[in-house]
Amino acid sequence: MLAADLFWKSFFREHDILIKWLLLFVGAGALYLWIKGKKQTKLNTSEAAKIKAERTKAVEPEVIVQCHHCSLHLPQSEALTQENRFYCSQEHRDNLDNQGWLGSAAWRLSPNQDIRPSALVPDLVVIHHISLPPSGFVDRVSTQFIVDFFQNKLDASLHPYFEEIANQKVSSHFLISRRGEVFQFVSTHNKAWHAGVSSFLGREKCNDFSIGIELEGDSDHPFEDIQYSTLTKLSAQLNAIYPKLQFAGHSDIAPGRKLDPGMQFDWKKFQSKNNIPVEKFPFGLDQR
Repeated sequence: MLAADLFWKSFFREHDILIKWLLLFVGAGALYLWIKGKKQTKLNTSEAAKIKAERTKAVEPEVIVQCHHCSLHLPQSEALTQENRFYCSQEHRDNLDNQGWLGSAAWRLSPNQDIRPSALVPDLVVIHHISLPPSGFVDRVSTQFIVDFFQNKLDASLHPYFEEIANQKVSSHFLISRRGEVFQFVSTHNKAWHAGVSSFLGREKCNDFSIGIELEGDSDHPFEDIQYSTLTKLSAQLNAIYPKLQFAGHSDIAPGRKLDPGMQFDWKKFQSKNNIPVEKFPFGLDQR
């Protein structure tokens, strides 16, 4: 028994380093197998979740929406979105629908409107300018004040000028902001309250047969290039529905009472951009 103990003690002394390396190797192998097992478990869990998600997706029905222009039903994933509306094509989004609304515009319904006289189709575009407060767009974005004004929501306490106009009830069909945004307040089928007492080539009450377009600006500052581009596109969209349109400024139909769109509006630039026949401008192309 003593001889055996001496043998093993001698053996372990002589092979101590070898045994330590052997134990280290066995420990490293065990650690590797443990890490591999954890990774495989995680991978299996991830794959299972992915398969479950794909199965759930396959089971869930596609949301179907309706084109606001033509009423076509289509999957929401294939539709073009404008605010809370859906369109089946860019053509339908970028044109007037049967109700007289432009799909690509921001719709902000105004209560200030009337029905046009029976069977009367618009044949005049009246161009205006507006700024709230006066020249307010120069040092800040003030478009929302105009939107509020046309919707009878303008807070008169925000500016002394707002107190002066607080009781006015006006609107326009369209507004083009300094950044080229298009807002629509009234369907082109209806009358907006933009022209007031007015006369176009002997015809009174221009609101009855006109479409009003407001440009955010004033008589002291040039209009932005993007506003001309947007006005050009909007004019083409309107002309596609109303091919007999002519163009005039508010000052042309209410001389002595109104000055807009004013000397800063370049009629020649507008006409050339859209290639509108000169005869569509009965008051000429000179700035006025």
